[in-house]
Amino acid sequence: MRGDLEAGIRRTKHFSALLDRIKMSASTEIQAFPPLRNDLILRAARREKVERVPVWMMRQAGRILPEFRAIREKYDFFTLCQTPELACEVTLMPLNHFDVDAAILFSDILVIPQAMGLKVEMIPGKGPSFPEPIQTPKDLERLKEHVDVNESLNYVFQAITKTRHALQGSVPLIGFSGAPWTLMAYSIEGGGSTTFSKSKAWLYVHSEDAHRFLQLITDVIVDYLVGQVIAGAQLLQLFESHAGILGHEMFCKFSMPYLQQIATKVKQKLTEKSVEPVPMIVFAKGAHYAIQELATLGYDVVSIDWTVEPELAKMHVREAITLQGNLDPCALYSSNEDLITYTKNMVKHFGTQQYIANLGHGVYPDMDPEKCKLFVDTVHKYSSELNKDEIED
Repeated sequence: MRGDLEAGIRRTKHFSALLDRIKMSASTEIQAFPPLRNDLILRAARREKVERVPVWMMRQAGRILPEFRAIREKYDFFTLCQTPELACEVTLMPLNHFDVDAAILFSDILVIPQAMGLKVEMIPGKGPSFPEPIQTPKDLERLKEHVDVNESLNYVFQAITKTRHALQGSVPLIGFSGAPWTLMAYSIEGGGSTTFSKSKAWLYVHSEDAHRFLQLITDVIVDYLVGQVIAGAQLLQLFESHAGILGHEMFCKFSMPYLQQIATKVKQKLTEKSVEPVPMIVFAKGAHYAIQELATLGYDVVSIDWTVEPELAKMHVREAITLQGNLDPCALYSSNEDLITYTKNMVKHFGTQQYIANLGHGVYPDMDPEKCKLFVDTVHKYSSELNKDEIED
């Protein structure tokens, strides 16, 4: 009897160890995916020659498409994010409408606070809401000290892998995360805000605790982005959506060091795992005052919003980096004729090399998908014409 029990325990331990090895292998090995047929955006990000300007749109996966609105009637927002099959389905939707040069995973930046132990809800008509936000430094004790992203965010990695296979190599897949300051701001404010005064107050009153909070978030983001690449992401974008509410001094102190850490550590950890690092994009919305500094943080691409003049951005980054942007999303409300003009002017000012066309922020829910299609098609057609003219000259 005792021998049978001990044998059973040994078998249990053996199978447990086997499962652990399988889990570890799944979290560190790149899968075999279909060969990529359109690498325009990867070449542009790496400052290689392209025959036309690659283009995609922030928030292209989702809210402007009728089939997305139909699926949202069946499922709440975070159920879509947390169900790999559904996230994959939504990610692919815009490719049926637009000739974009990349897909971006359907997910949300606030999955990081969720993984850290905070409850986040998406309220229709209001947006993200934290029922119990971080109000005082003592509340940081509520956060998980160590987050295993392979456990808490595995649904994102599954969605990435499913989507890579479903894309069949048609275009690259972009993974992403919110940046530390933006996620900290949401977690303290409890949602969106016009002033973000509660979170900004931490920078002046609780600066040491603010740095501690930012570092906790940074550590999770690094592991999260590494996991996305291992799962199949071919580019990464970091969204510092609330950079514009900081001045230059506070941005340099409470945002940039963590942005730099992320770029450095993600590439370092991937290299240590014998995984080739992928191009990384940083989008600090409203940080027109720090374009030059952003270009030095280790990212391959700096994305800019519509308040930044392309020539000024090019002057600040020289030839050391690729730029992305930056049409005002509201230009999509204009007539077809005007939209074509605005788009052509944007491409002309940026040039056709070391450039990825995009909007200066995401598309809005009430925008006409046909205008989005016109924007994408105009970028392709006009940039091809410009490249042809340069060759003939």
